[in-house]
Amino acid sequence: IPRLLELGVNALYLGPLFESTAHGYDTLDYFHVDRRLGNNAGLKALTAELHRNGIMAVLDGVFNHTGRHFFAFRDLAEKGRASAYGSWFSGLDFNRRSPLGDPFTYDTWAGAFDLVKLNGHNREVRNHLFEALRFWVEEFDIDGLRLDAADQLLPDFMDELSAFAGTLKQDFWLLGEVVAGDYSGWARPGRLDSVTNYELYKGLWSCLKDRNFFELAWTLNRQFGDEGLYRGQALYNFVDNHDVDRAASVLDNPAHLFPLYGLLFTVPGIPSIYYGSEYGIRGRRSKTDDSALRPAWAWPPEHYPDDISPAVDPASLSGAIARFAALRKSRAALREGSYRELFKGHGQFAFLREIPPGGEGPERGAKLVIAVNADGREEGLRLPGMGQGRWRDILNGGEYTVSGGTLEMTIPPAWLRILEPADAG
Repeated sequence: IPRLLELGVNALYLGPLFESTAHGYDTLDYFHVDRRLGNNAGLKALTAELHRNGIMAVLDGVFNHTGRHFFAFRDLAEKGRASAYGSWFSGLDFNRRSPLGDPFTYDTWAGAFDLVKLNGHNREVRNHLFEALRFWVEEFDIDGLRLDAADQLLPDFMDELSAFAGTLKQDFWLLGEVVAGDYSGWARPGRLDSVTNYELYKGLWSCLKDRNFFELAWTLNRQFGDEGLYRGQALYNFVDNHDVDRAASVLDNPAHLFPLYGLLFTVPGIPSIYYGSEYGIRGRRSKTDDSALRPAWAWPPEHYPDDISPAVDPASLSGAIARFAALRKSRAALREGSYRELFKGHGQFAFLREIPPGGEGPERGAKLVIAVNADGREEGLRLPGMGQGRWRDILNGGEYTVSGGTLEMTIPPAWLRILEPADAG
């Protein structure tokens, strides 16, 4: 927790914690913490300590499927057609055998027969899952859920879940795992508060790897520009997670981790950090194994194994992330401001975040210019149409005066500037 606070973290999302037999997403019992991780008392103590430190707790809710050891599936496997739980599972068919030898088959998650798809239409299934959520809120005082495979869940199930969660805790937060599609179908009033922004994830690292900011600029305009599909929505942004290769292994130049996280904390949305990546540790998945993405947390970070050890100085990267987080907390324009592109090129990129002058609150009219340099040398940047006055760099220090409506600056290699009007409070 002290390390989280140093980074500026105010919410901790924990992967699946409830009893399972393998990787956590094959739930066995929704009401008991996996004994390999601890117990219910330990989780209760952890969430209480997080709250004492101002950190919210978000758990993984695996509601699309269970493992084969889930009590209802065990009953089905034992009793067959006589089981009272046959209607709990989607696509149950006694006319065919499953690849695992059952005298029936069933729907799965992505063809994995160890992950049995629940029948979300079934009232008893919904009640069981809702009572599990009630238990998690009342017993552990959690603040939100990340819904695994949200793109596979029934829309009316998510609507009912959202309404039910609101009766348990005001401002309960629901995040959906959605890989592709129109995010507004999930992130909408009465359904989910946010979804995983996989579309932006790709642009964030590839713009640096390929030295091409055009892809990122296109995505940001599509999502958050004046006619953006998700303008005003707080999507969940990331540069890596437990399902994809670590950013430090994707980027060819480790120095690009610094502007990568600078972008993560300054573009619209909710920035998130995958544990260990704040130190620049590496990790790649293979076609059959993703264990390299999920090592035990190590401190100091030099204690990570050689094959995933930090690609950069861990103190420098985590220190930079802490600075980005502090600026985001102190500037409403980074949290809530609109987005407008100012410049895009192969090696440089600049954009404006602004809170409309006519709004309410002490920061109405606040604006920031973010300018990023992917090149390995200092580069100059000219931004016309910037009116007049002076701008100060709140990340690095220094001031710049607009001349003839053009703001000129230099940007350090593999770094960024964050400018605000010099007369800002």
